[in-house]
Amino acid sequence: MKTITLKIPDKKFHFFMELIKHLGFEIAEEVEVPEEHKSIVRERIETAKTEDLMPWEEARNHLTFKNKS
Repeated sequence: MKTITLKIPDKKFHFFMELIKHLGFEIAEEVEVPEEHKSIVRERIETAKTEDLMPWEEARNHLTFKNKS
C-alpha cells in the first residue's frame, strides 16, 4: 500500500481542489484483509451452531455504548 501526504497552503487549497476535480481524481479505499483473518472468519462460520445465533435486535440489546459527551 502506498501513502501520499500533501501539505497544501490554505491560500492554494481551493485551486488544488478545483484541479483535482478537473483531472477526474477518484478516491478508492480498498481495505486489505490478511489471509489469516479471512481464515479465522471462515472457520467461525463453519463451526457456528444455529441454536447459538440470535437476531440482531436482541444482540444489540446486549451491547453497551459509551456516551460521546
